[in-house]
Amino acid sequence: MRAATARALWQCHPTCTALLSLQQSVRSASLWGSTAQTQSPDTKPRSPDYIHLKGLVFHGYHGVLPEENLLGQKFVVDATLFVDLLKAGQSDNVHDTVSYADVYRHIKTVMEGQPHKLLESVAERLASEILNDYHQVQGLHVHIKKPHVAVTGVVESLGIEITRYRTQS
Repeated sequence: MRAATARALWQCHPTCTALLSLQQSVRSASLWGSTAQTQSPDTKPRSPDYIHLKGLVFHGYHGVLPEENLLGQKFVVDATLFVDLLKAGQSDNVHDTVSYADVYRHIKTVMEGQPHKLLESVAERLASEILNDYHQVQGLHVHIKKPHVAVTGVVESLGIEITRYRTQS
């Protein structure tokens, strides 16, 4: 009787009804206690895999102020690459993934190279070049921070974040 009363109470709310339905379908599919199965390479992954490059520190000359272009400043970059890592995980072969060492060098070249006025422009260049040069990368998230900013007040850092995806052609 208690179970029936609890079920009736749960069915009063749409979210609870959905949870009950999901719980029943999972139980009927006998998934409780089963082992996880890896998808085969010919199916698309349900959730993305990521390669993270975090806390990359560079000295660059990007900025609007002449002092920024002359003296330069520290930039901190975090990049997350959206890559299907299934094949690499199964083969244990470096040729089946994206080399984060190569991507690091690519980011370093842009961050320490030609100055841009805006961090938005630097991030767009990074995203465009990485998507063009690494065919396995389906998208990426780039976060560029300036930890030493000429603003009035106390700040840890200021910066920008962008997310870009490979376009289908």
